[in-house]
Amino acid sequence: MSKVSELGHRLYTGEVSYDFLGRRRRWYALSAILLSISVLAVVLRGLTWGIEFSGGADFKASTTTAASTSVTQMRAALEASGVPELDEAEIYTIGDNQIRVQTRTLDPTEEVPKVRAAIASELGISSEDVAYSLIGASWGGQITERALIALAVFLTLVAIVIWAYFRDAKMSAAALIALVHDLMLTIGIYALVGFTVTPATLIGVLTILGYSLYDTVVVFDKVRENVRDIKASTTRTYSEAANLAVNQVLVRSINTTIIGVLPVAALLFAGTVILGEGPLKDLALALFVGMVSGAYSSIFIATPLLAQLKEREPDMKKLTTRVNNRRQREVQKPPSDDVAAPASRDEALDDTEYAGESTPVGAAAVRTGSAGAPAGERGARRPQPQRKPRSARKK
Repeated sequence: MSKVSELGHRLYTGEVSYDFLGRRRRWYALSAILLSISVLAVVLRGLTWGIEFSGGADFKASTTTAASTSVTQMRAALEASGVPELDEAEIYTIGDNQIRVQTRTLDPTEEVPKVRAAIASELGISSEDVAYSLIGASWGGQITERALIALAVFLTLVAIVIWAYFRDAKMSAAALIALVHDLMLTIGIYALVGFTVTPATLIGVLTILGYSLYDTVVVFDKVRENVRDIKASTTRTYSEAANLAVNQVLVRSINTTIIGVLPVAALLFAGTVILGEGPLKDLALALFVGMVSGAYSSIFIATPLLAQLKEREPDMKKLTTRVNNRRQREVQKPPSDDVAAPASRDEALDDTEYAGESTPVGAAAVRTGSAGAPAGERGARRPQPQRKPRSARKK
């Protein structure tokens, strides 16, 4: 058996256990710090919205020489076009034979022809071969509104499904708080690194919310199994049973997260380092951050929060009191093997209680008669039968 398998078995049986729930204050403090950084990043730096949300002009050109045209050369060509405020234009290649340029909203009669001509001149093609489309800000606003509606519907359905499955509203509340935690961390990371928020980002966010929910449900299912009929028990509290569940699924959660994160990390590396631009890195970043934060929140946020909510119930308070009282009795109860018999008659008389005229009860108690003399002495004074021959007996 490998060390990981052996560790998983010892965690599952409770032979080895880490007190996740007992240290929940430090997990809450860590999450509070991360969430504060995320909020500050969004407020101070803001999100970089893609053209689909902010509006703008999108140019595409197909050419066999696109691969040899660098982003720097294309940006220089745009600046030479004479159209102002093109410094923040997004330029990236698609495959080996296509280039894409996204700019701010342009005037269709004066600025668009100049940009098309600059792109065509750099690529050595006709300006008619440069396709373009103008995206209004109102259309981006509609996408944002639809995305928020979809997110609200998703969270509502999640709450209903979890409540219907576990029959526990507190589990729904804990799972939703964990999902919001993951969502805020993902948005904060996007604000910090400056990645563009695109429709691919929304797809990634919805995907990681589903992944985080899956991991939380796995832990909660084990918690439900451990707390079944716990109200009639005096061996462990709700928090202790939930902590055991976290330890039992810990190895599984770690393995699942590692297996899921590795290919996503490869996508993030390819989209950021190899391609440099494009929706691939936006999708991969959302998946990477969401999967890691989802595994973290399922163990360190959702389960401790659930146990804290459940411990406030009257039945759970009574259970905790019974468990603590039972443990105190076990500590105070003297072991039976340590009771030693008195060594003398005086010790027996001192350590034994009398009840009326009953004789002392003890391992070294001595039987006495009505005269108070020991039974052995009375027997010695009693006349003994004579053993004489029949012929010598007195007639």
